[in-house]
Amino acid sequence: MSTFALSRLLQLASPALPVGAYSYSQGLEWAAESGTVRNEASAGEWIGDVLRSGVGGFEAPLLARVMAAADAGDWPRLAALNERFIAGRESSELRTETLQMGHSLRVLLDALEDVPTAWREALREMGEVSFPLVWGCIAAAWRIPAQQALTAYVWTWAENQVMAAVKIVPLGQTAGQRLLHELGTVVEQVAAEAMSLDEDDWSNFAPGFAIASCRHETQYTRLFRS
Repeated sequence: MSTFALSRLLQLASPALPVGAYSYSQGLEWAAESGTVRNEASAGEWIGDVLRSGVGGFEAPLLARVMAAADAGDWPRLAALNERFIAGRESSELRTETLQMGHSLRVLLDALEDVPTAWREALREMGEVSFPLVWGCIAAAWRIPAQQALTAYVWTWAENQVMAAVKIVPLGQTAGQRLLHELGTVVEQVAAEAMSLDEDDWSNFAPGFAIASCRHETQYTRLFRS
């Protein structure tokens, strides 16, 4: 990977990306409230399970196809992938989250102006856009290799979840770093498998995660938006 592509990937995966990812726990806050997640070990188990199932079984392989379709300029295919991902959000909070982050990233895309004009116009015409759709289009436009892009995307998801756990459980910073160290192997596996997972085998079946997200919608006190 070129130095230019690496710097662009670091920018795209940075916590400073202004899309509001830090404000979402994706149901982890309810899992902690209910006692399912209560310490470092249970936090690692929860995050690892969602990483393997929901992210690894659906979101990551879909992102790989988004990058391939964007590289080929196949906008009907991109629209279909976008609709499929949005339909796969299990709760209103998860759906709102991906649409809000997708919209914010599309606004940033217009401000950066180093993605082809035709791409920006096509994304605007698409209406509601999911976060992985816009993220994948930018990664493809910046010529970031798919394997590295997927690894960074999955790592960012895991990092956001660990940082949420540090605040919610709560955990210390050292415990958070231990979790990230342990999850690094899972991230690598998920990214590698996502490249070749057949579409017929995609699945985000994670009932505990879906229930946690739904319950979080009516949680009495909370720090996170989802």
